[in-house]
Amino acid sequence: MNAKKLLIIGLVWPEPTSSAAGTRMIQLVDLFLQKGYQITFASAASKSVFSFDFAGRNVAEQEIKLNDESFNSFLKVCNPDIVLFDRFMVEEQYGWRVQQECPNALRILDTEDLHFLRVARQQSDKKSQGLNLFSDTAKREIASILRCDLSLIISEVEMEILKEKFNINHSLLYYLPFLEREITLELVNNWVSFEERADFIFIGNFLHKPNWNTVQTLKTKIWPALRKKLPNASMHIYGSYVSQKVLQLENKNEKFFIRGRAKNAQETIAKHRILLAPIQFGAGVKGKFIDAMQTGTPSVTTEIGAEAMKGALDWNGFIEDDLEAFVNKAAILYEDKTEWLFAQKNGIQIINQRYSAQHFIDDFITIIENLDLTIHRQKNFYGQILNHHTVQSTKYMSLWIEEKNRK
Repeated sequence: MNAKKLLIIGLVWPEPTSSAAGTRMIQLVDLFLQKGYQITFASAASKSVFSFDFAGRNVAEQEIKLNDESFNSFLKVCNPDIVLFDRFMVEEQYGWRVQQECPNALRILDTEDLHFLRVARQQSDKKSQGLNLFSDTAKREIASILRCDLSLIISEVEMEILKEKFNINHSLLYYLPFLEREITLELVNNWVSFEERADFIFIGNFLHKPNWNTVQTLKTKIWPALRKKLPNASMHIYGSYVSQKVLQLENKNEKFFIRGRAKNAQETIAKHRILLAPIQFGAGVKGKFIDAMQTGTPSVTTEIGAEAMKGALDWNGFIEDDLEAFVNKAAILYEDKTEWLFAQKNGIQIINQRYSAQHFIDDFITIIENLDLTIHRQKNFYGQILNHHTVQSTKYMSLWIEEKNRK
């Protein structure tokens, strides 16, 4: 029996050392490899020195072009059974070509997080006004979800928003969180102890606006108050794509340090006693907390930061929206070993009960391999309508750009 073929079209070449989105993509690749799929990863983006090396994963790589008929030729040769779009912008660009050349391929959208939700929260925070979900970004992202056969949603909160606010049928959505290794006793025994750790850490990709906003909050509102309580502690800011405006926040006298990219996020976090993340807006599930829990590092964050991560379990630290309470809880967690160890154990429970890869992989593969596409698509009539009209409009815009590029 021939191996099933999966084509992943990436917005970028994944960078797991730069962002949680990169880690998520590699987890999906490993999931399908584990189940014997033949994988091709394609992207029109340029590679960076931090792009993941697929050589050790037996994954074929393909450079593609935007608005170019060469992609159609590539599709015909590749002839995938499944096409996975990395975020809705990629589906907008390539979805109609996939539909045209590979009509029987299962089309899956990996949302990463709901972009329209993150944008809406950012606008709400910036303008101090109510949350408006029904934006142009929402129209584009929801349309993409409807056009695809299945959309992978990383957050249970986002599942509910799509079903309740936008009436998306549950058959089009699949909850698939981060797929993590379980935390064993052996791993715990190798963790860095409370006494061997020092200082606070924040980590995040600075191309991601919620991370930049969080660092500003740490600098101006959290650290000045926390430093008065813990004058011997330091605040270390790590993250990829550090800009000059981020570097300018460093102040050695205040023990506020900008460290730049971490070669290994988990090893870096493990050296510190507490992860601080007063996140004011965002969406999805935050990879920094997964990394913290995987290394036994308690954290203090906000409701938005911890959203959808713990379920009915206790957080591995504290969740506080009030900044004064945030500072007080951070100080307690930093100095109280008993409280710290209790928080650490909570993190173990969250990872093992809610993110263990083995809880999700088999069920997911069973669903996609037993989906009757004909019946499934007949039930998604709105998706058929959108595919019909979007194919026409997107197709002719793309063909116009193709023609223009030839001149």
